[in-house]
Amino acid sequence: MPKKRLRNPEERTHGAPTSVLRRSLLGGIILAVLLAIAGLVAYLNRTDSPASAKPSPPPTSAQSSPSPEATDDKGVAVAAPPKTSDPITFAKAATKVLWTYDTRAFSQAEHLAGLKRWMTGEKKYADWKSVTDQVPSPVLWSRMHDNRQHASAEVGEGHFPQAFKTALAQDPGAITEAYLYAVTVTGNQTLAWKGSGAGAEARSMTLAVQCRPHQNCALAAVFPNAAP
Repeated sequence: MPKKRLRNPEERTHGAPTSVLRRSLLGGIILAVLLAIAGLVAYLNRTDSPASAKPSPPPTSAQSSPSPEATDDKGVAVAAPPKTSDPITFAKAATKVLWTYDTRAFSQAEHLAGLKRWMTGEKKYADWKSVTDQVPSPVLWSRMHDNRQHASAEVGEGHFPQAFKTALAQDPGAITEAYLYAVTVTGNQTLAWKGSGAGAEARSMTLAVQCRPHQNCALAAVFPNAAP
C-alpha cells in the first residue's frame, strides 16, 4: 500500500503482530473467495506489478444509481454510503471517506461509527480490522485534534485490477459465491492543521466491495497493497 500521510507530526503505532497476522489471514480468505485462484495474494503484494488496464464495466447487469459526494452530508463525521449496485462507483465513494477526516469536529469513535455504516453485514467477508487500520488510534486522534488536523480528498478514477479481470475471465462463476469485487481507486489527499497544510499527495487504494444482485454495494475490506 502506498505511503500514507494521515498523521502529523506524530507517527502511527501499528497493532501487535497477532493482529497483523489475523488481518493477513482474513485478507487471504477474502482474496481466495473473490478470485477463486491460488497465488493472487502474492500477485497483489508484488512491487513490480504490471501497468493497470483500462477500467471495464462491472461484470453484472445491475444498474447503478447516482452516487452522492462524500462531503454532501453536513454535520456528520462520515457521509452515508451511496445506494448503488456499481462496485466502481461505490469504491470511489468509499475511498473518499477513507481519505477524509476532521479531528476538529468529531471524535475517533464517531468517525469509526460512520465508517461502520459502509461495511457489509456478512461477517464471513467483512474485514473490519483492515478498515480501522486506516484510522488513527484514540491517543493519536486526540493529539491531532489539539493540532486541529483534518484531511480532504479528491478521487480520480477507479478500475478493476488486471489480476481480478484475468481471474474472472478464467472462472466467471467464481464471483457468484460472495459477489466480491476488487477495485483500485486513485486520487489525492490534502492535509491541513492550525491554518497550515501539506499540499495534495497522490494516493491509490484497492478495496474489496460486495455487490450482490438487487442489493446496494457495501465495503468488505481494504487490501494491504494497491493492485494495478
